[in-house]
Amino acid sequence: MIMEDILREIKKHEDKEKAKVLLRFFKTGKGEYGEGDVFLGIIVPEQRAIAREFKDISFSEAQKLLDSKIHEHRMIALMILIEKYKKADEAGKEKIFKLYLKNTKNINNWDLVDLSCPQIVGDFLLSRDRSILYSLAKSKNLWERRIAIISTFAFIRNDQFGDTFKIAEILLEDEHDLLHKAVGWMLREIGKRDEKKEKEFIAKHCTDMPRTMLRYSIERFPEKDRKRYLDLPSRKKKRLKI
Repeated sequence: MIMEDILREIKKHEDKEKAKVLLRFFKTGKGEYGEGDVFLGIIVPEQRAIAREFKDISFSEAQKLLDSKIHEHRMIALMILIEKYKKADEAGKEKIFKLYLKNTKNINNWDLVDLSCPQIVGDFLLSRDRSILYSLAKSKNLWERRIAIISTFAFIRNDQFGDTFKIAEILLEDEHDLLHKAVGWMLREIGKRDEKKEKEFIAKHCTDMPRTMLRYSIERFPEKDRKRYLDLPSRKKKRLKI
């Protein structure tokens, strides 16, 4: 009955015109990174409101939403897991962490990753062994690689930068533009907290970094510094998968 209630509430917020826009925005065409994804056109604030209303659904019901082909169903499920995680004890947090990692095949677009993995994976690993992130960083699955780097946002917020730098080095060889953007973003976030350490990393790797990664990472630099880095010859020519 609860599942019927949540699906009924989701249906109230469907917007076909917005769905058309989202299909293009999230690259759902043949051969694109979001190929085959289905959208209902529900904006994020409405999804958050639905998640808060149904945050007490069971894990089995959350799993049904995660297994859905509909993007908003999966997003709402992740938002519900975040709500549950906030109030869980250590055993509960571990259960949600393991459930999350079991479902990486369903966390399969950048917004799903970015909204959820720092709050669950990153937070859970703050005081624990982080080797799982290095395994994810070497995965053949694009979204697992993105989870690896974006999860470190939780560490960055706690002034812990080492794992971000190490995973960034692994992903220097990655060919996908979505990983270049993600790494550049995390380096920029480090720079907001410790500009010296970010600049040391960039000085070491600037000629090896994919162009998009470099551009994102130096976005906050003064114009003359950005130009100096961008004018440096790259030692590598990478084929981007966009």
